[in-house]
Amino acid sequence: MTTLTREEIERGLEENREAPNGAARNAHAELLVGAAEASGDGALFRKALDNLINACLWSAESSKMLVPFARLLQEYDKDPGAFSQGNAHSLFWQFKWVATAISDSPEIPLESATGWLDEMERRYRIAGYSERPVREAELWLADAIGEDDRAEAAYRAWLAADRDSMSDCRACELNGQGAYALLRGNDARALKVWQPVLAGERICAEEPHRVLATSLLPLLRLGRFDEARSHHLRGYRMARGNESLLPSVGKHIEFCALSGNESRGLEILAEHSVHVAPLANVDDQMAFHGGILVLLRRLMDVGHGQSPAVPYEGVPRTVSELYEVLRASSLEIARRFDARNGTSRVSDRFLTRIGREPLVDVLPLGVRSSALPQTPAPAAAAATAPAAAPVPPAADLEELVERARQARDQGHPASDALWAEVGVRVDARPEGEVDPLVAADVADHRALTAARGGAGNAAELLNAVRDGYRALGQAERAALAELRLASEAAQSGAEPERIRELLAVATRAAEALDADEPLRGRRIALAELSSIRVESYLRSLEAGPEHDHVHGPGQDHGHGELAAELGAFVAAHARDLPDLVAEAEEMLGRVALSQGDPERALPLLAASAARAVSADRPWQAVDPLVLRAGVLMSLGRPEEAEEAARSALEDSAEVTEAETHGVVRLTLADILLHRADGAAEAAEHALTAAHWFDQAALAADGGAQARLVLARAYARDGRNADAAEVLQSTLPDLLEHGEGQAVSAREFLGDLLRQLNDSRAAAEQYLLAAEVAKGWEDTRPQAALAQAAAEQLAAARLNQEAVAAYGRSLELYRVTGDDPIAEVRILRSLAWLAPREKVTAAAWAQARDLMNQAAGVVEAALVEHGESPGAPQLRAELAQTWLQLAQVLDWRVNSHEQAYEEDDADSEAGEDSRRAVVDSDAEIEALRLEEIGLSERAAALYAELGPDHLGDRLQCVQYAAWTEREIGRNEAGAARLSALIDDLRARPEEVPDDLLERAQSSFDSLSSSTA
Repeated sequence: MTTLTREEIERGLEENREAPNGAARNAHAELLVGAAEASGDGALFRKALDNLINACLWSAESSKMLVPFARLLQEYDKDPGAFSQGNAHSLFWQFKWVATAISDSPEIPLESATGWLDEMERRYRIAGYSERPVREAELWLADAIGEDDRAEAAYRAWLAADRDSMSDCRACELNGQGAYALLRGNDARALKVWQPVLAGERICAEEPHRVLATSLLPLLRLGRFDEARSHHLRGYRMARGNESLLPSVGKHIEFCALSGNESRGLEILAEHSVHVAPLANVDDQMAFHGGILVLLRRLMDVGHGQSPAVPYEGVPRTVSELYEVLRASSLEIARRFDARNGTSRVSDRFLTRIGREPLVDVLPLGVRSSALPQTPAPAAAAATAPAAAPVPPAADLEELVERARQARDQGHPASDALWAEVGVRVDARPEGEVDPLVAADVADHRALTAARGGAGNAAELLNAVRDGYRALGQAERAALAELRLASEAAQSGAEPERIRELLAVATRAAEALDADEPLRGRRIALAELSSIRVESYLRSLEAGPEHDHVHGPGQDHGHGELAAELGAFVAAHARDLPDLVAEAEEMLGRVALSQGDPERALPLLAASAARAVSADRPWQAVDPLVLRAGVLMSLGRPEEAEEAARSALEDSAEVTEAETHGVVRLTLADILLHRADGAAEAAEHALTAAHWFDQAALAADGGAQARLVLARAYARDGRNADAAEVLQSTLPDLLEHGEGQAVSAREFLGDLLRQLNDSRAAAEQYLLAAEVAKGWEDTRPQAALAQAAAEQLAAARLNQEAVAAYGRSLELYRVTGDDPIAEVRILRSLAWLAPREKVTAAAWAQARDLMNQAAGVVEAALVEHGESPGAPQLRAELAQTWLQLAQVLDWRVNSHEQAYEEDDADSEAGEDSRRAVVDSDAEIEALRLEEIGLSERAAALYAELGPDHLGDRLQCVQYAAWTEREIGRNEAGAARLSALIDDLRARPEEVPDDLLERAQSSFDSLSSSTA
């Protein structure tokens, strides 16, 4: 091995501390240990050992820390004095990690594990530390070996012992205490213990990550589904890709398997496929693979055993193959633990885990997941399911047929399901045992289904149905088949004359029915309404493409003929055929909308819905109510829109089409999102809408819009992590919905990531959105996005990239020249970035120049705009620019003073070196005086702007006062604050109490420091 110098080893250790967790980091840390040992530098060797222990801890190879820890402990025993107080504390702290690693390593005999625990207790007692961490370690060892009484005693001793500097953080302790309650079967107790962690009151590097994952199944078992969903979204975002959290990732996979989200589980598995292999930490391996096994078994149960899974050790595997491999390897590890522990507890618990059954049929998560191939649509969650089709399993065929006919005649949504069941039972009987009329009805249903789906043989099937009904003397059903033939011809794009011919045949067939046929009038009216609709379509088709056909057949622009025909139909049949009249009124409403007359459409749509409900067909009211809700929202009448949407939701109870349920829920969610207190309910409906669109195979269309609304609702409710997960999952779909939506979605995601302090990822989304907007005529959206990206790049300390993005934004804003405030803020941001990377005289000069440019932009805008409504905001920006220039100068002085202190400590030259690095005392005082003058000018300008800027004014006065103190003018500084306080007290009606308290507190602090 090439010998490394001390400097190279130090640099290597520094780089290793910042490297991503994993095997590569651990291997590098081991090399550095060898190099440090070879150097003969004891301090460096100890530092390298400590680095290796920490690297192993945060990886899937935590058991590898045992050897370096033992060596570090030997170093301590040889010369305790060589360890600083901090290093000694770190060594004893690592004892806790090692105790866990020993307990989790089956190759270490139980006697050795117990011996290490005793050694930990002895050393802690000698060092004067509390026994609290020792008792926790004893608890988990006793539990693993089945000594429950000892475990309970250790648990109580853990809680009773004092907390001291060696105790785990409260978040980690609460994790363990809740986990113990879970082992004892008390879900509610565990969740109560974890609450401070789950609420974010107690956090650390790995919490709430682990607790969020562990809480998932208890929440499902207790029926707290919304919390379980949120914990999964938030928790998986934290655990994703983190090697030390593979057991938590396994719990998220298991949760998906047991909540009807197998496809989501597969996606998580694929993201972590590299770890589906033997791990150095076998306890983590068993925990991670255990969650995978729950998923794989569930996939086999629903018929996906032969589907491809992820590879194992480079070999492609099916679901069944991977299950067998992981099950065998995990049980082998469990048996090693059992052999070490002298009990079957580990194996028993593992087998119980991988044998768990689903806890809920399907829990919609909101995130977009690819559907499993060739599976029937999963059952809907009880909370979201429509009324079940009335198909009692025990019903005989005759009763089932009677119910199917009643539903068909009523137009009930359950009709299709009933006839489908009839068809299954008919097919199972010998041909001679089936009533010919029942067989004809089944053929009718199948032909209608084929026509709806655009099947190529639909016309052939409908002809056969017509002929079959005629042969059975069912003229009324044959007439209806004739009408369906005409509709199918229009749908399939037949020639207009052929369609008209078929319509005429259908009308004559209806009129030819016997006068005493109860359905004769209905058949004639239905033919008339169909002719009105189709004829309007044919007229628009023949008129050519200049007629914008936006609402389907019969809804063309610029023609009153259709409206007149529909109006006559309504007048003629209002009493006897309310359901058909409701349909005509809905068409009239759509015509009014196509003609740009929403006010005329609203009463027509309301009448249509009301008539459908009065006819005992509430499902028919859903479409006009949804449409009416949308129109009302466009007219700025949200209360009425919400009322219409809620009525649609109520009337949709018996609807069976998943898409309709999705549309209704999405409509209501979108309306509720406009209400100040509607975010939580909007999220509920948007979540359900996304679920239904997924069931309708519309995840990329309606599902994407529902998820967008869901993300916005979550964000409004402060659930930014949930919102980001949902939005990221459906982002590819939204990007296909046009440039406007693509830019909006990426900007929204950037905003969410910014809220989550993920600056790099936020900047990426803003930049991608700006790239889409690059070709737009209006440059302002691109400019704003570039500015947002620059802010996040600066927050991520990517200074050069931030400067470039700010420069691009400034260039774009200057194209329009109508947003001086944006220009000013960019120039100020660039001023702050100038000295960030390298503190030089040139950098300070650039910062000053940029601040002066910003002031110049505002001053020019004020000259141009005079006393316009925007002038006060411009003046406020000018005051802020002066204050920020003062702050930049303060940064310059402080950086110089720091440079002096560092130089004075490292150099024998002292004063000579200081002169070479910083400005003279006179120059520093001049800078301080300039700061005071700038903040004084800013305060005066804020004073002119009135009560709305009292807080800004106080900030400026405080700044000037404390700067006075920096140059020894204490009384002048106190006088500034005193004068402001007197002014504020003279105007009590304008001054908030807290503002006056802040001013007085600042004055008191300044006065006491002066004294």
